[in-house]
Amino acid sequence: MGKKGVIVMGKPIENLLWSIAIPGFGQLLNGKYIKGLLFVGLEFLINVQSRFNEVIALSFQGRIGEAIEQTNYQWLMFYPCLYMFALWDAFKDAGGGRRPYSFIPFALAAYLETVGIIYSDRVKLFGVLWGPIWLTILCCFIGLAAGGVIQFLLLKWTHPRRMNR
Repeated sequence: MGKKGVIVMGKPIENLLWSIAIPGFGQLLNGKYIKGLLFVGLEFLINVQSRFNEVIALSFQGRIGEAIEQTNYQWLMFYPCLYMFALWDAFKDAGGGRRPYSFIPFALAAYLETVGIIYSDRVKLFGVLWGPIWLTILCCFIGLAAGGVIQFLLLKWTHPRRMNR
């Protein structure tokens, strides 16, 4: 928000992009310091406990089997919901997500990412084991796209006049 509650164009996207980098950064930009520091702290805790950075590095190096072995799934399963909620919250607080059902793509992505993590040690696509990073990223994009379609359909059915704007 700018002066006197006026939404600054680009601010929701800026905050969303900073939150993609580190959950909590968008909240800090929004002036929500306690919430921002809480998200940063939780991200750090889950990241360290799940060995997420090591798993990312191994996955990018193509060492999927080692990435799976290093993953602490009990901790990593918390990450998608924290991550996607922090993104949604920063985006919404900056003035984005004002259309009804705007939360649906974020929520569906969080759910599908969690499912992706659960099955990442055994699901093969095109004969390839994708592991906890690549399968989760794929599930995120599927969740965002499916959530966008669901949001569109819900708006069309429940708010037909809003669709013409």
